[in-house]
Amino acid sequence: MAAIGYARVSTTDQDLALQLVALSKTGCARVFEDKASGAKADRPGLKAALSFVRNGDILTVWKLDRLGRSLPHLIETVNGLEARGVSFRSLTEAIDTTTPGGRLIFHIFGALGQFERDLIRERTRAGLDAAMARGRRGGRKPVVTDEKLRRAQTLVAQGLTVREAAARIKVGKTALYAALAQTVSEHIEGLP
Repeated sequence: MAAIGYARVSTTDQDLALQLVALSKTGCARVFEDKASGAKADRPGLKAALSFVRNGDILTVWKLDRLGRSLPHLIETVNGLEARGVSFRSLTEAIDTTTPGGRLIFHIFGALGQFERDLIRERTRAGLDAAMARGRRGGRKPVVTDEKLRRAQTLVAQGLTVREAAARIKVGKTALYAALAQTVSEHIEGLP
């Protein structure tokens, strides 16, 4: 069983020394480093650390936010380690998944993360439903307005192709085809 460290700072101006000293004191046999924003998915040091750790090892970080871009990413990463038989330790928060208490705390974090995602999803759905009840539709405004559609229908009736009509009213032909098809579909639905 080996303790493997991972240290990260967000910019090249910042110093890794504090993290490296803390990781060294806990007996990390090897430390992988990144100087990149936590929001970046491409962190070569983290990739190397995750590839290096083996069953029975402990991936150690100075602080939780050094590892994960977000709570869901952190949980996903630690669950991936756990599935491979690798434990996780965060020094600042005193979380150590080699202990029952550490596993409990981490699973509580996981439950809180899922709860947060569910709340966001629920609020988003409620907001969309309320907007629809007020007659508002989500998404982009249609490129082909009612006025442009009427002008295009007149141009097509005069013998222009849909492509030529689209060019004249300054919309894409695909958007005009879709708007015309929608009009035909609505007309057919209105027939007895």
